[in-house]
Amino acid sequence: MSSRPPQGYFHRSALTAPSQPADPRGDWMQTYTGRRFYPMSPRSDEIDPADIAHALSLICRYAGHVERFYSVAEHCVLMSQAVAPENALAALLHDATEAYVVDVPRPLKRYLADYRAIEQATWTAIAIRFGVELTLPSEVDEADNRILVNERRELLPRAEAWPAIDDLEPLPVAVVAWAPAIAERRYLERLTELLR
Repeated sequence: MSSRPPQGYFHRSALTAPSQPADPRGDWMQTYTGRRFYPMSPRSDEIDPADIAHALSLICRYAGHVERFYSVAEHCVLMSQAVAPENALAALLHDATEAYVVDVPRPLKRYLADYRAIEQATWTAIAIRFGVELTLPSEVDEADNRILVNERRELLPRAEAWPAIDDLEPLPVAVVAWAPAIAERRYLERLTELLR
């Protein structure tokens, strides 16, 4: 059996010049704004609102299993509009980690122990960057469950019953399914408004 990697695959060493030492912070990813982001060693000064808004506007909720494209950015904006003003920033940012570590569906996420630790470290960097509490307010968690009622009705009409949400009231929001460019702009506008 050959020890050569399959075509199109690169070992980390193949991407690093032999004379360069390995980065002590680990591997990094390129962000939309051209920054390096180290998912295994995130820092608050590397978190950029433009990166978050852009990435979330292009990530589809429900792993894409919806009737039309519906972004994480729109989901976050709607939640920020439905909670009390003092919780709006936390609601807008509650899924901001997904800009850096993608959106993993809830049923799968709980089985990925390393993912959860990486997501938590990323959330800590985001929370510090924007001055929000590390623990989300209970109202945000509740809204994150209630919006499932709206999203199921608008985006998953053929879905089977979801017993976990059957007794929940929908949020007082309208799911539109904005185009990515609109979702990106509205996310940034909402963030700017809440940071004033």
